[in-house]
Amino acid sequence: MIYPDVNLLLYAYDTESEFYRAASEWLEDALTNEEVFFSWHTITGFIRIITNSKGSGSPLSLDQAIEIVNDWLDLENTHLVSMEKKNWPLFAKMLSEGQATGNLVMDAHVAAMAASCGATVASTDKDFKRFPGLRYIDPIFKT
Repeated sequence: MIYPDVNLLLYAYDTESEFYRAASEWLEDALTNEEVFFSWHTITGFIRIITNSKGSGSPLSLDQAIEIVNDWLDLENTHLVSMEKKNWPLFAKMLSEGQATGNLVMDAHVAAMAASCGATVASTDKDFKRFPGLRYIDPIFKT
């Protein structure tokens, strides 16, 4: 079970990224062979950045971005998860144990979402290593 972070999703569709090929191959494999979990955070982050010329080397149109997300969510092995009140203790634990303040708060949110559904976070962001007990992989740099 995999929970891809926004950075991998962006690399997989930004043809100008040096990580494009590795990320797109990894994502294709994950979408074919794994249970994949998305959240509103990852979907909105993907659309916000991939459609912005300042955030992406090769931005997509809004229609293209929506079509990509539709394709993901049409697969039987994908899930769209949301934070609920019952998830607050886990989120608070990730915040505290990971000393997540400022920009790291969103990483704690991703960590809590992944942990709540038993998934492994896939990201190139090494900050996920700060969350004790979180399963984390970096499929690009293999760390």
